[in-house]
Amino acid sequence: MKNLLFIAIAAVIALTSCNSSPKLSGAGATFPAPYYNLVFKKFTETSGSNVTYGAVGSGGGIRSLKDKTVDFGATDVFLSDKELQEMGSDVLHIPTALGAVVVSYNLPEIKDLKLNSALISKIYRGEITNWNDEQIKALNPGLNLPNQAITPVYRSDGSGTTSVFSEYMSKTDSLWNKDLGTGKSIKFKFGVAAKGNPGVAGIVKETVGSIGYIGSEYALALNIPSALLQNSSGNFVAANDKSISASAETEIPDDTRLIITNSNNPEAYPISTFTWIIVYKEQNYNKRTVEQAKTLTSLLQFIISKDGQDLAIKTHYAPLSAKAVEKTDAIIKSMTFDGQPIK
Repeated sequence: MKNLLFIAIAAVIALTSCNSSPKLSGAGATFPAPYYNLVFKKFTETSGSNVTYGAVGSGGGIRSLKDKTVDFGATDVFLSDKELQEMGSDVLHIPTALGAVVVSYNLPEIKDLKLNSALISKIYRGEITNWNDEQIKALNPGLNLPNQAITPVYRSDGSGTTSVFSEYMSKTDSLWNKDLGTGKSIKFKFGVAAKGNPGVAGIVKETVGSIGYIGSEYALALNIPSALLQNSSGNFVAANDKSISASAETEIPDDTRLIITNSNNPEAYPISTFTWIIVYKEQNYNKRTVEQAKTLTSLLQFIISKDGQDLAIKTHYAPLSAKAVEKTDAIIKSMTFDGQPIK
């Protein structure tokens, strides 16, 4: 009887311990949300520590971390030196995977559409308004393009996806750079606005003749075709694990803040990017506990582990290279609590 009582008490203690495991919350980019939803779920299953994530856009994630209302933010565009200074304390960038911004379209029966940055620029700036425009036909001589009005779709919220897309467009098209520029929010004069990658993908999915820039996973999940984009070598390339990874075959700085769009690799997909989780280096703030800090570092280590990176592949993102994992591991190990390494 005593043994049974001891077992029951031990079970209650174990359950209580599990339920009291530190909980983590994050907010930010919609671009990596399908991956994060899965990897956070797996971490919760293995650690007992619940992780919640709000896909509110990169801009919202950066603001939430700055306001110290979340344990981590998430962004598809690294913070500038000025933004880092405004955060109030040292912020670290943790690369979690690589992804692509694709230009998806809704044209029934049209496959393997080819586009370049000049045509995309003219579409979003209102110079090309119909799919049978001679300039699009010249790039796609084998396609029977319809007499169909083009509806450009863009992000209404502050977005890392917009930042990556507009950075590439500004880099490769002078008229885009002059008229629209680069940033998390762009003042588009033509088209339809939608919130988040899911919003843009949803409108493109439902609107014949539409075109929109979205994270590649959303296009795959909704079975929306995406254009083959012309890279810096003149090749028309689809976004996949191989072409995205090819964009990152370059020297990576120690802080991992790196732009990889318009790579000179002939096999690279031109609008590829790292996506990052951002955290404060010093974790002793806002009455945080050392247990919370330990749980956060465990989560980050799980993401860059083989199991975590395999989940990135499963959700159609490209995994980090061995060199990127090495640098990221060093960044995680530099996190402190009250000035001491977190162990």
